[in-house]
Amino acid sequence: MAKPKTNDQSPEAAWTFLTNHSHVVLCLVQDPEARMRDVAEKVGITERAVQRIVSELEAAGYVTRTREGRRNRYEVNGALPLRHAVEGHQTLNSLIKLILEDRGD
Repeated sequence: MAKPKTNDQSPEAAWTFLTNHSHVVLCLVQDPEARMRDVAEKVGITERAVQRIVSELEAAGYVTRTREGRRNRYEVNGALPLRHAVEGHQTLNSLIKLILEDRGD
């Protein structure tokens, strides 16, 4: 399993502000046809963990998976609210916009 990509390689950099669920969502927004293996490497978790997270996101309505030939395509429903009471007044789209806007990719 690859380590998460961070800007700081010190031992104190082992934690991040966002969860693996949000990292997976952001990866799927950037590449709706991403393979679970590639998402796992980018996030720094196992492929099985990514599969579990995607299944949870699907069950909650945040992600829809469509089979296209031998590949899957993922669509993120950003209109849904964030799940914790502290951030529930915001939608998933607001988080996506905050993180991905102005990246210059």
